[in-house]
Amino acid sequence: MSTLSYVSDAPDSPWQTYLSQVDRVVPYLGPLAKWAETLKRCKRALIVDIPIEMDDGSVAHFEGFRVQHNMSRGPGKGGVRYHPQVTLEEVMALSAWMSIKNAAVNLPYGGAKGGIRVDPKQLSIKELERMTRRYTSEIGIIIGPQQDIPAPDVNTNAQIMAWMMDTYSMNVGATATGVVTGKPIHLGGSLGRVKATGRGVFVTGREAARRINLDLQGARIAVQGFGNVGSSAAELFHGAGARIVAAQDHTGSILNAKGLDLATLMPHVRETGGVGGFKGADTMDDEAFWDVDCEILIPAALESQITAARARRLKAKLVLEGANGPTLPAADDILAERGILVVPDVICNAGGVTVSYFEWVQDFSSFFWTEDEINLRLDKIMVGALKKIWDTADRHQITLRTATFAVACERILMARQERGLYP
Repeated sequence: MSTLSYVSDAPDSPWQTYLSQVDRVVPYLGPLAKWAETLKRCKRALIVDIPIEMDDGSVAHFEGFRVQHNMSRGPGKGGVRYHPQVTLEEVMALSAWMSIKNAAVNLPYGGAKGGIRVDPKQLSIKELERMTRRYTSEIGIIIGPQQDIPAPDVNTNAQIMAWMMDTYSMNVGATATGVVTGKPIHLGGSLGRVKATGRGVFVTGREAARRINLDLQGARIAVQGFGNVGSSAAELFHGAGARIVAAQDHTGSILNAKGLDLATLMPHVRETGGVGGFKGADTMDDEAFWDVDCEILIPAALESQITAARARRLKAKLVLEGANGPTLPAADDILAERGILVVPDVICNAGGVTVSYFEWVQDFSSFFWTEDEINLRLDKIMVGALKKIWDTADRHQITLRTATFAVACERILMARQERGLYP
């Protein structure tokens, strides 16, 4: 049961999923376990009203959030999502997972996350800009290059980051490129950032496949969510010889047992907004997606997608979590019992925040790296982080998720202990 009055006690809520994951790691924290309650609370949560004038002259109000979970290891870092289902509790969980993710790959950041409850597709480009700028002004009291650095997430992109950076800069009276990451290249963005999260999924998936002797050549892959992360990962796996046999997003579910032709699917997605209606595949019922014959499943959509019931039906050998929190704790247990390996979100999709870190560093120095340099650095960090996590899992005979939390929580709580309490 939660001790926080403003969150749900529903076991499948994102915050309760996170708390369950923390509880599982406490036995492996040794003397640091005395600080574990630190991980179950957010340092700061800001709820803001965002009034904007619509194109028709009316005034609309939107609710926005920025949550900083833990900043013992450095400034807050985490994306901003625009989605009609955004809630404070969801943003809290996402910020907490960012704390774990940043510590798992040993970045000098704490965890933060933001969001606005809105369907951005219902806004004009000018309304979207006004909302973004007002939101940035409202959360400006807690963000900054050394305080909290937002980035893109669901339904946000480089243009929205450019508006956020410009608004913050105007308010502080100086161009502050480092206040956000995921910006356009000519405004201090980093090469390699757009596909970084998908690349991280591929790198960790490639290493996991080697560990379980799964040959990527000809391996069948099903991808849920065909946005930036899912499509980038699909392209990289396809380049390694795998077959993308199924894809699902908000527009529908498609299947081609011989492999989807990405050269025609990618333009279709850009033109229509999703995989639905693609002529090079059969359409299937959305729930049937979870019964697809495949070696690798990549959930790269939203949280809480792999339920216990779906976990019993999966035919994959390897699950690569491109999304944040896609697997419920009960489903995790079932997958472990069935011998299905899960590479958890907090390491699997950490490629995005790793290249965001590279962008932040480049902005401070005003010295920018080549894309090859960035990809090499990313691969090295991801492979090294996964090796440490795997060694921890082998030593304690625990899942990769619990091992990732063990590595990350130890780093966070060591920082908390050594910094002490003030006052």
